[in-house]
Amino acid sequence: MKASLSWLNQYVSIDMNASDLADTLTMVGLEVDSVTDRYEYLNTVLVGRIVEIVPHPNAQRLTVCKVDTGNRLVPVVCGAPNVKVNMLAPLALPGTQFLDGTVLNKNTIRGETSEGMLCSEVELGLGKDRSGILSLKGSLEVGRKLPQALSLSDPVFEIDLTPNRPDCLCILGIAREIAAIQKTSLAYPDIPVMEAEGEIADHTSVTIEAPDHCPRYAARLLTGIAVAPSPFWLQDRLNSVGLRPINNIVDVTNFVMMETGQPLHAFDFDRLAENRIVVRTAAMGETFTTLDGKDRKLTDEMLMICDGEKPVAVGGVMGGLNSEIEKTSRRVLIESAYFSPPHIRKTARTLGLGTDASHRFERGVDPENTVTALDRAAQLMIEVGGGKLISGVIDAHPKKISRNKVTLSAGRTNRFLGTDLSQKTMAKLLESIEFKVDIEDADTLTVVHPSFRVDVHRPVDLMEEIARLSGYNDIPTTFPPISAGTKLPSRDLDVRDNILRIMTGFGFTEAINYSFMSELSCDKLRLPADDFRRRMVEILNPLTEDQTVMRTSLIPGLLETMHRNASQQVRDLKLFETGKVFINNSLEELPDEVEILAGLWTGLRKPVSWHSAPEDCEYYDIKGVVEGLFQALKIDNVKYSRMPNDLCFYMRPGHTAQVHVNRSAVGWVGEINDQVLKNHDLKQTAFIFELDMSRLSPHMPELQQTRSISKYPAIARDITLIMNIGIESGEVLIKIREFDEALVESIQLFSVFEGGPIPAGKKSVSVRITYRSIKETLQDEAINQLHRDITDRLMRAFQASLPV
Repeated sequence: MKASLSWLNQYVSIDMNASDLADTLTMVGLEVDSVTDRYEYLNTVLVGRIVEIVPHPNAQRLTVCKVDTGNRLVPVVCGAPNVKVNMLAPLALPGTQFLDGTVLNKNTIRGETSEGMLCSEVELGLGKDRSGILSLKGSLEVGRKLPQALSLSDPVFEIDLTPNRPDCLCILGIAREIAAIQKTSLAYPDIPVMEAEGEIADHTSVTIEAPDHCPRYAARLLTGIAVAPSPFWLQDRLNSVGLRPINNIVDVTNFVMMETGQPLHAFDFDRLAENRIVVRTAAMGETFTTLDGKDRKLTDEMLMICDGEKPVAVGGVMGGLNSEIEKTSRRVLIESAYFSPPHIRKTARTLGLGTDASHRFERGVDPENTVTALDRAAQLMIEVGGGKLISGVIDAHPKKISRNKVTLSAGRTNRFLGTDLSQKTMAKLLESIEFKVDIEDADTLTVVHPSFRVDVHRPVDLMEEIARLSGYNDIPTTFPPISAGTKLPSRDLDVRDNILRIMTGFGFTEAINYSFMSELSCDKLRLPADDFRRRMVEILNPLTEDQTVMRTSLIPGLLETMHRNASQQVRDLKLFETGKVFINNSLEELPDEVEILAGLWTGLRKPVSWHSAPEDCEYYDIKGVVEGLFQALKIDNVKYSRMPNDLCFYMRPGHTAQVHVNRSAVGWVGEINDQVLKNHDLKQTAFIFELDMSRLSPHMPELQQTRSISKYPAIARDITLIMNIGIESGEVLIKIREFDEALVESIQLFSVFEGGPIPAGKKSVSVRITYRSIKETLQDEAINQLHRDITDRLMRAFQASLPV
């Protein structure tokens, strides 16, 4: 962001020199990268005295002048009518680069050498008079650089803003910070709007079909406009911040954007079909020609500004050739809108089209400044282009954007910052940047942020404002307080460490992947359009193209790790990862962060050995890992149920189970779908589990219960039941556990059989129950009776029978 000192002074009286102002802005969080004088380009222009003028021998309207620069005479071919001997005039030497980008070179004009150029006001960017050479008045030193001779100086600050400060992407925003630092007032521009007869509603309308993309769209209509070059003051302001003047209408939109931070767009109203605006999303594959003359292929997520028939602009990014302002334009429709930052950011990135407008919209503009900026543009267009303003404003506002109320504790703020500021001091600091503050009690402040501070949501955001405005250098150096007591370890960290120990004990290696992934990861996983894992958080400045969003699943990272290992001929892998995934459930709220445990097993079940044949791992191996994990964590009442085929997006149907604890779904385990493996360029079968630790944690006992080992012998008994084939075999184990018999030490499912001689639609399930007492040796009679009782209860529960 560039800001000239003269433009800033228009809104706040600055009592610091340029160097001190740069340091001060940096210390309040607006880092100034450089300070340059905007007239540096004139350092190769000298004060020259014309000492001789002779007619050009080969051109009737040209003269050949000799110009004294103090140490030599420079020959210059000139066509201006007002040159005369002893006239002081600005002489541009070879190498001078003018504002329009032209670089002056030594030339031969009609056979005469010209080693410089005598310049007019317009050529120097110092005024609008182009009728002749600028005559320098007074006793100026010949040969002196023109900026020094005329005392031309206007420092320009190049400010490197962080993405959370879009309010300072304008001159008024930076001036507001300076006013707060100096404890002075900010002078907002006066906006008197003179409206003509008629109502805008009789001429045009605005329809918003995509309110999530465009919560607000306002428009004004001007007639009788004369498109022409801008006056000098307007061109000068734009030049000061590095913008190229185009014409008075376009220049006004750019001026207002730089002044207020609100991007605007001007349409040739007579080129809008049906004289109306429709805000909608594009059709998939639709093409549109932008102002730069390039054809853009659109997606159905991109916002388009349309007339009654066709698109006329890519919303928030760039206008179209089919509605641009031309010399013949007489009626102008001005657009001022608020667009959803995530949508604009995605559109600009997809199109590879970054503009000054998209840069501001994707960070968030002031939603309450829409009409004010519109009025400012209308006022200036009438001033520089004539015409009349049709009465009224169209302000389509289907989705209101409310401000947050934040409660701030003064005591906690002082403890957090290491300061000793009073409540009133904190309130004054916040009020100096237009926050509304109410003191509720001796410690509490209720703060409502101004609409232009879209980055303030939490108390810690307000603490940052207080710290930077009070002065980081004024915060006293203090040692952090150390509590004499011992702090109990975090339960979450204990659980994480425990899982790490358990999984490494199972032979798994921990993987640590980036918390980012590609937007295409969801496509590779075959997730449907409405799946919650497609609600991704976009990264403003991604490291690479495959890390553009925060991850919504750990599976893409594990599959990428598998792919990297496969490319190095590492076939056998047992990996696990614990980490957060980020689900963007609301555009207004922060994303949900969910702790997930995931594991992957591919390749051999165990290392190759001389005494056993190699065997690939299978579903029951990865399921056994999950069962062992639950057993080690002392989690009971676990049930595995077949995942419905329509939910097996990236898993193999029939080979995937949902995991429930106390009837609450906590995850799944199974085999990766072949197509998903192919999407990741993998050819080897892989098995994966994923568990939601936030849902699993409540089922973990706070204290690990232990019991002494019985010194008495165990008795094992088997049960074989014939039951319906649709009953899951694991239900038998769950049912036995529900009986809660104290003498049942362990239960093992050791056989499931279908086919002859078992009747059709039935299966045989065999379970071994081990009984043991910690008090005495068990007697066969007592165990036989208990075993028969358990068998009877199972038969009733599953309508099963004993084998014949």
